[in-house]
This record gives sequence, C-alpha cells and structure tokens, in this order.
Amino acid sequence: MDDLTILNEIHKGVTMGMSSLEEISNKCTNGEFKNELSTQYNSYQTTLTKVNQEFQRVGKIPDDTPVITKVMGWSGIQMNTMKDTSDSKLSEILIQGYDMGVIKGFKLLNQSPEATQSVRDVLNGFIRFQENSINRLKKFL
Repeated sequence: MDDLTILNEIHKGVTMGMSSLEEISNKCTNGEFKNELSTQYNSYQTTLTKVNQEFQRVGKIPDDTPVITKVMGWSGIQMNTMKDTSDSKLSEILIQGYDMGVIKGFKLLNQSPEATQSVRDVLNGFIRFQENSINRLKKFL
C-alpha cells in the first residue's frame, strides 16, 4: 500500500476513535475514568496532527469517512450501552475498538514495505497509543 492509503486508514481510525470517545465520555459518570478518556482524546488529537502534517507533505487531503461508517459506530455504541453504562462495559467497548485498530495497524505495516519511514513512524506511534490505551483501560473493567 502507498503512503496515501495508509494515511487515510490512520485518519479514519483516529476520527472514528475520537467520535467513540466523545460518545462514551457522555455516558461516563466516574471522574477518574472521564479523565482517562480525556487523556486518550488528547492523544488522538496529537496523532491527527501528525497525520495531517504527512498529508500536507504529500500534497493531499484526507478522504472523508463514509457517513454509514460513522452511523454504524454511533449506533453500535448506543446498542451496546442500552442496558449497561458501567465503567466496565464502557471500557470493554473501547478496548474492543482499540484491539481492532491494533490488528488493522499491524496489517497495514506488514502489507506496506514500500511506505516511507515517516508514514511508518506515524503508524507505529498510532499502534503504540492503542496498545497503551488498552492497558490503561484494563483497570476499569
């Protein structure tokens, strides 16, 4: 895969993650948990800045995330929290999302040996962020 494809995938993951964190945060009542979500949101913003810098470097803009993907993400959270908005359930939802992101990230890395080092660095950073987020959320399960 080329740099642009990888950057678009990272951008999609970041924007979906930020949206999910906003939805989950709205359902959260635990101050410590809410602070953790805020920290993770800020890390997403840092990653988004790096992705946007790479888009500028290649002279492109990111693709829009399809509306159906956004709606499915939102409705999935709504359905999964209809009866249970405990910290444990909210953490579980986020961990599952991060886990999918880690898998997708490693697939992108492994299928893209021709990617530039700067894009690989952004992708590796995004994977590490998601792995760290999983570990930080475990205490809320």
